[in-house]
Amino acid sequence: MDLRTPRELWRAGRFLPLLLTPVLLTASTFPGKYRVPVVYWVLALAACALFALCDRWPLPVSLAISALALPMFVIPAWGPSGLVPYVGAAALVVVVTRGDRRATVLATAAWAVAVAAGQWGGHEPSMWRGATVVQAVAYVGLPLVLGLYLRGQRELTESLRLRAADAENRTRAEERTALARELHDMVAHHMASIVLRVKVARTVLADPDPRVREVLDDVAATAAGALADIRRLLAALRDPTLGEVALLDTGSVREEIEAAVARVRQAGFTVEASIGEIPTGLDAIGRLTLLRLVQESLTNAMKHADRGEPVRITVAGTASGLDLEVRNGRTDPPAATTHPAHATHSAGQGLFAGQGIIGMRERAELASGTVEVLPLPQGWRLQAWLPVVAR
Repeated sequence: MDLRTPRELWRAGRFLPLLLTPVLLTASTFPGKYRVPVVYWVLALAACALFALCDRWPLPVSLAISALALPMFVIPAWGPSGLVPYVGAAALVVVVTRGDRRATVLATAAWAVAVAAGQWGGHEPSMWRGATVVQAVAYVGLPLVLGLYLRGQRELTESLRLRAADAENRTRAEERTALARELHDMVAHHMASIVLRVKVARTVLADPDPRVREVLDDVAATAAGALADIRRLLAALRDPTLGEVALLDTGSVREEIEAAVARVRQAGFTVEASIGEIPTGLDAIGRLTLLRLVQESLTNAMKHADRGEPVRITVAGTASGLDLEVRNGRTDPPAATTHPAHATHSAGQGLFAGQGIIGMRERAELASGTVEVLPLPQGWRLQAWLPVVAR
């Protein structure tokens, strides 16, 4: 057995009392003078066997061992056999380390009662003597303190692990976003220029040779396909979940939107959804963008909007693309303003605070679409348009 990790060491340590107890009981046998009673053997082995299960059921095992320790304290035991009942102290450490406050109180109380009763009615009663206080601290207080210390170390380790994982995820997300922007600046712009120039060349050439037109068409199609591939790569870099969503067809996107609507309704909001036909020409980036825009809008509605006002979602496909509109009313509409840019900013700060509206706009731009968030007299509106990719 490889015992290099702490968890493997602990798994082996659970069986240590079961291996040592027969040795202690045998060493306590003095021929002609003292022999460990059979009932003591049974109680001791049962307690040690239960201790091997303390990792799975800490509190029940600790309570059972405390109950078994009580008669062992009372039965006369000499020599090393007198150490066996104190496996209950080890069980208490496990409960305090792994359990909650209620489990800690119950296990500590049960073990304290067993120790106190053993001191009162055992074969070496010491109740009301000065040694009793020292024994109580040693047999109950020290396991409790040790368990609390180990619990604190365990919680600290878990907290540091989560913080490290979160920092690593944030760092990776920032690196992916920076890489996506660099790729977009370096490649996407040039590919789009190639497509535009090929279209201009086909227009300038009044009556080109069919072979020239065929070459131009092939270049335009290749550049457009490369541009679409770059956009998919950029979206994958910005959103690691794209790999799970990119292959969804239009029907699956509809199901995801309906599931998001159902979750908001379960939270107590009224959602009126009108989801029309999703164009088949909407590519993976467009489908992902549509889903994320709806999810982000509904999430912000749950966080900031009034439950008494309905949320209205309209998804309508057109010949050139797809229109998305999300409306919501609230009891504290933003102040009226005549400046469109200021109105957009006000609405964004209301229900799309922080990076929300920025991220939505960046998503739409990656899909060659647009997003607007504007205040209404009694609420707000998100209007988005996503183009259909030419085939």
